[in-house]
Amino acid sequence: MTEAEPAADTARPSLLRHRDFMLLWGGQTVSEVGSMITPFVLPFLAITALDASNFEVGLLTALGTLAFLLVALPAGVIVDRVARHRLMMWCDLVRAAVVATVPVAWYLDTLTLTHLCVVALVTGSLTVFFDVAYQSYVPALVTKEQLIDANGKLGTTSSAAATLGPTVAGVLVAAIGGARALVADALSFLVSAVSLFLIRTPEPKPVRPDGPRTTFREQMSEGLGFVVRHPVLRRIVACTATVNLFSHMASAMEIPFLVRELGLSSSQAGLLLALGPVGGVLGGLLAGRLARRVGSARIIWLAPLACGVPSYLVPMAYNGWRVVFFGIGWFAFTFGAIVYNTAQVTYRQQLCPPELLGRMNAAVRWIVWGTIPLGALVGGALATWIGLRPTLWVGVVGASLGGLWVLFSPLRRLRDVPPDHTAAAVS
Repeated sequence: MTEAEPAADTARPSLLRHRDFMLLWGGQTVSEVGSMITPFVLPFLAITALDASNFEVGLLTALGTLAFLLVALPAGVIVDRVARHRLMMWCDLVRAAVVATVPVAWYLDTLTLTHLCVVALVTGSLTVFFDVAYQSYVPALVTKEQLIDANGKLGTTSSAAATLGPTVAGVLVAAIGGARALVADALSFLVSAVSLFLIRTPEPKPVRPDGPRTTFREQMSEGLGFVVRHPVLRRIVACTATVNLFSHMASAMEIPFLVRELGLSSSQAGLLLALGPVGGVLGGLLAGRLARRVGSARIIWLAPLACGVPSYLVPMAYNGWRVVFFGIGWFAFTFGAIVYNTAQVTYRQQLCPPELLGRMNAAVRWIVWGTIPLGALVGGALATWIGLRPTLWVGVVGASLGGLWVLFSPLRRLRDVPPDHTAAAVS
């Protein structure tokens, strides 16, 4: 680190004084804490109220992310055509209404597993549109110099939500019941919608390309083609997809493992699940500093490899004091995941032309999130075939090897991503 670097950090405008970013960040913090309740409550309701099997729990978890396979690519085209700010607000409002149907159905004694599956699929579809718009909107809200700091703070929010969400969910389920706990998630979407409404930074109008208008399918192909043709970006996508596939084989079976294998209550399971994402909070806070110290290119391959092996502690958890292995393993995994995500998302946002951001982000999400429902389904099937603990072993070992994709890429020869990203693309 040179002597000039601290001075550059001091000169960088603080996001804490950026009114509209703070509104976005604050609204997302509340919304993401609420959103962590639903992935906890839906499987818990399925297990305890509807006596769902391990495979049915895996199917329910898979449906929450299946929409990334179904609608991500067309969502990218739509995001590049419309005002992203307004689209995000509508997604929040509709998600609030859909989640609220579960406590209503429970009160009327008409709740079924099919209803839970439909809610998971619909809210997942709306989340696709929100997330693609969200990652494409941030570069329009902050300056390029503030981008890695903004992504680090937003990554911290995601991990803080993952930390607080299961704890809040466990306490709420114990206090008022699983179905009623979903009211908190519905309210959190409303908070996010209000915070977005209060943002006043003008959003650039969507860019209309010159010449003949391309078809919807051609516009989808542009985003996907940009991703798969870039020698670094396609390796990043392969890494993330691999980690998501295997980690969600394990995470889909977290609650059955904690409840059925270790015999924990809902509040105990929530507290234990909260131990893991604390690492993500720390990773988000330190991501920018680590990228400057280690190198913004080097950290992309170092983070997933260095933090993957300690995740082997997850399937080593047993009753008694060894139950904490579960939390320690997820702590290490989420720390590395957030540091990696902050670095690679910033790289993608700076690399891509603004008019292609929505389609590029959608193409990336289509691939890397598309492996999540597959992982959840395979996790449910494996748990039925070989048991819960061996399934966790397959998941954490497979996820730890995902970093090899970016280790053996042009990034390995660089310390930092150069300002001209075409240099980073040379293989």
